[in-house]
Amino acid sequence: MAEASPDVRPAAVGEAVSLEAFPLEHAFPLQGGRVARVRFTTVADGDLAVVRPGPALDARRLALSSRPWTWLHQVHGAGVVEVTRPGEGAGAEADAAVTRSPDALLAVHTADCAPIALVAAEGVVGAVHAGWRGLAAGVVEAAARRMRALGATAVTAVVGPCIHASCYEFGADDLERVVARCGEAARGVTADGRPALDLPAAVRAALDRAGAEVAGGDPPCTACDRRFFSHRARGDTGRQALLVWIEDR
Repeated sequence: MAEASPDVRPAAVGEAVSLEAFPLEHAFPLQGGRVARVRFTTVADGDLAVVRPGPALDARRLALSSRPWTWLHQVHGAGVVEVTRPGEGAGAEADAAVTRSPDALLAVHTADCAPIALVAAEGVVGAVHAGWRGLAAGVVEAAARRMRALGATAVTAVVGPCIHASCYEFGADDLERVVARCGEAARGVTADGRPALDLPAAVRAALDRAGAEVAGGDPPCTACDRRFFSHRARGDTGRQALLVWIEDR
């Protein structure tokens, strides 16, 4: 979720971005005839929050993929896990994971924060959970560096559904922390004219710093679009997931 700045309050919602303008599934060709798959889930796929493990969560995961999931205990930092085999690192304390191992499914969970899929043609992929604290800590740049250490050159990013500035009034001190890292693009305005964090713009700025090219179009706003969980707008406790993995054609 988009974690709270001390004096953050929900603002009036803005205009939603339609799913027709934002595909929930993406495929990227890789060297050697493989393909990287990216999927963003919705409320219709069920609550995938890792704080409620059990048969119901197992069933929801299985409905999405039978591959072992590497999910993370997300702490809003810049930690990155390298996954060398399917399922490795599940439950690790980190906010990003990278792999070059086929069928290793990487997952991050959100309800306002930005989920980011990273793909390199050399056969390296990553999943990033980016809230304001993680952005300020450099999680995007850290994930891109780890991918390049695994042989990636050009990195392509897809940014998933997250809260937009129109709905994300933000405390001045913490906003300055993000602006110091990501630049003035992170500074936004809510629908009623109050200072806001422009999370999608901050993420794009971080990706630019990391040397990654953004693909996939503008993400929907989780606060505006009820097809996604939003902690900030509706107090949702459920979480959607970003899934990314490598498979043979």
